[in-house]
Amino acid sequence: MDMTGSVRIALRALGANKLRSSLTMLGVIIGVGAVIALMSIGTGMQQQITSQVRGLGTNLLFITPGAQQTGGVSAAAGTRPTLTLDDNEALLNAGFPYLVDTAPQQDSGAQLIAGGQNWRSRVSGVTPSFQYVRNIEVALGEFINDDHMQGRSRVMVLGANVAQQLFGEGDPVGETIRANNQSFRVIGVLESKGGNALGNQDDVVYIPLTTMQTRFNRSFGRGGGLTISSIAIQLTDEQYVDTAVQEISAVLREEHEVFEDDFTILSQEDMVETVSQITAGITLFLGAVAGISLLVGGIGIMNIMLVSVTERTREIGIRKALGAKRGNILSQFLTEATVVSLLGGGLGIVIGLGASRLLSGIELSGLGIAGGQAFQTVVPPDAIILAFVVSAAIGLFFGSYPAMRAAQLNPIEALRYE
Repeated sequence: MDMTGSVRIALRALGANKLRSSLTMLGVIIGVGAVIALMSIGTGMQQQITSQVRGLGTNLLFITPGAQQTGGVSAAAGTRPTLTLDDNEALLNAGFPYLVDTAPQQDSGAQLIAGGQNWRSRVSGVTPSFQYVRNIEVALGEFINDDHMQGRSRVMVLGANVAQQLFGEGDPVGETIRANNQSFRVIGVLESKGGNALGNQDDVVYIPLTTMQTRFNRSFGRGGGLTISSIAIQLTDEQYVDTAVQEISAVLREEHEVFEDDFTILSQEDMVETVSQITAGITLFLGAVAGISLLVGGIGIMNIMLVSVTERTREIGIRKALGAKRGNILSQFLTEATVVSLLGGGLGIVIGLGASRLLSGIELSGLGIAGGQAFQTVVPPDAIILAFVVSAAIGLFFGSYPAMRAAQLNPIEALRYE
C-alpha cells in the first residue's frame, strides 16, 4: 500500500473516534503551542535588548573605574575612584586616529522638587559632547553647551519620564527645579528612549559636569582630582575596537602609574554578546520547560495507540490472513501515530502564533520591567520548523512500540480475538 492510502486509512481510523483522537492530540497541541510562544518571548527579548544596547551610540567603548578593595575584599566594579577628567584629557591628547570624541560622565542621585511634585531620579553631570556620542535627541529646548560648562551653570535637561512626573503635559522649559537644596533652571527635555541595559534612559536628568563636580557632588580620587563615573569613547569604526582597547589601556596605566588595570573597558559588542548569551539561555530554558508538554503528549499517543491495537486485533488478523506482511502493519500504525502527532503539531503552531501575537505589545512596566516600553515578540522561522519536525519525531518514536506490537500479532490468535 502506498503512503497516500496509509494516510487515508489513518484519517478514517481517527475520524471513527473523534473525541479520543482530539484528546490524544491535546498534549501535542499544548506542547508545540507553548514552545513557539515561549521561544517568541525569548527571541523578542533578545532582539529588543540588543537594539537598545546599540541605541546607546555608534562604535562605543565604555571605561569605568575598577573595584575598591578593603582588607583584601573586593567591592563591586566601579567603586574605586580612579577615573578623573585628567584621564579624559589624556585620551583626547593621545592623537588616536580612530577616536571621534569622548563623553565623560559623573553620576549621582537626588530628590527633585518642582511646585507640589517631587521625584527621585538619577542625576548625571555631562559635557556637550555627550549629546552626540550617545545619540541624545532633544524634544524641547536645548542641551548643555560650552557656556554652561564654563559658567558652572545650574541648568538641567530632563529625561522624558522625569518631565512627565514633575510637570505632566506642560512645557517645563524655563521652570525651576530644586535638587540638593539648590535651584536649577530647566533648559530642555529629551526624546523618549525607554529602558536599556544601562537603566531607564527616560528617568535621568543631565547637568553640566563642572556643576556636578563643584556644586552638586564633589568626589576626589587619585592625585586629588575630581572623579568621574565613566568615559564613553566613540570610534570611527568597529574594526578598531581591539586596537583601541589595548592603546587606551596603555595610556590609562601610564596616567595612573600602575602595571595592572584599575579600570574596566567594555565595548558595545561585549555587551551585546553578554546579553545574547543570557537571553539565549533563557530562551532554551523556556523551550525545555514547554518541551515537557510534548513528552506528555507523546506518552498519550503511545497509550492511545496501544488501545487501538487491542481494539483492532481482529482487523489485524484479517489483514494478515489476506496477505499483509509485518512491514505493512507496522507502517500503517506508525502512519496513524505520525498523523495524530502532525495534526496536533499543526494546530499547536497556529495556537502558538496566536499566543505570540497576543503577548506582543504588552507594556514592560506591567511585567515589572523598567522602561515602560511595549514588548514585541518575534517568532523565529526555525522554531516553527523545529516544532513540526519534533511533532513527526514524537509520532514515530512513541508510535513505534504499539506498531511493533501490532506487527508481531499471530494471525490465528488475532482472528480468534473477541
